[in-house]
Amino acid sequence: MNNKTMKAFTFKRYGKFPELGFDNVAYPSLKANEVLVRVYAAGLNPIDNMIPTGIFKPVLHFKLPATLGSDLSGVVIAVGSRVTRFSPGDEIFASIFDTGTGSLAEFAVVPESAAAIKPANLDFVQAASLPMVSLTSWQALTERVRLRPGQKVFIPAGSGGIGTFAIQLAKQLGATVGTTTSTGNIEWVRSLGADEVVDYKKEEFEKVLAGYDVVLGTIRGDTIEKSTQILKPGGSIVSLVGPLDVKFARARGLNFFLTFIFRLMSRNIMRLSKKRGLTYTFLFVRPEGDQLSQIGKLVETEQIKPMIDKVFPFAQTKEALAYLAQGHAKGKVVIKMQD
Repeated sequence: MNNKTMKAFTFKRYGKFPELGFDNVAYPSLKANEVLVRVYAAGLNPIDNMIPTGIFKPVLHFKLPATLGSDLSGVVIAVGSRVTRFSPGDEIFASIFDTGTGSLAEFAVVPESAAAIKPANLDFVQAASLPMVSLTSWQALTERVRLRPGQKVFIPAGSGGIGTFAIQLAKQLGATVGTTTSTGNIEWVRSLGADEVVDYKKEEFEKVLAGYDVVLGTIRGDTIEKSTQILKPGGSIVSLVGPLDVKFARARGLNFFLTFIFRLMSRNIMRLSKKRGLTYTFLFVRPEGDQLSQIGKLVETEQIKPMIDKVFPFAQTKEALAYLAQGHAKGKVVIKMQD
């Protein structure tokens, strides 16, 4: 019986008072297809603040108390009996989103299929900033909409964690990119590759932009509905923030009641999309080591660079989540677990 414990950042319940904090939790046990990783850094994402509220409770299953976090980089210290791609000592990065476990811990288990070798030119903090934003951008732009050279894509909140990566990827795919940001960040998002930049403090993007093929939904609220106005007929909206739709409910095998709820939640955007001849889909990112390897090559050749706003020590995870929740980070917020 393994009685070893480790330090992890957990939440104890869903709702307004999730009791976020450090806990001694059971040291992870390794399955045949997993690698055990000493976590060196963990990237934070907006969903880390959303999960404890209970908003994703019907879809994401955690055993409480649960360890938060999805993105990590670190060193493999043991491998399961069926693992062939990694050995102890390998430096890896991965997303363990939707696997029922978290990355804000001293050690984590990672399915072999979710991990990739860390790009050689990045340190652990830089590598940990990438998995979720890079996989989400990749799956949205290359799989869901198959973005082609010459197409126009709107990526709002260009200076945020997802925006900074998605703009760079869209440019690599040959697209023209439109975005929104505040006055102080205009030149910065241009330097990442944005072609049309709207200062959201001075102008409304839906009155300025037109003729777009794709919208990447990155902001909660009415931005997605407004963005239908800038798309050509036949255009696509891929939302990363909701509303969740019936297609997603069915893909997850959710019950009739939840499917009905998601139908109600997405009713407005579906109606608007149909009226304008658009397609709307919600994207839930999946961990994918092969895609991370391809992304790693773009990073190693410096065609895409990670953008980091702030690094916090593990002891200040709560403060880091609060900082991220303010919504003003330029790029990613990362927790450095150890040197």
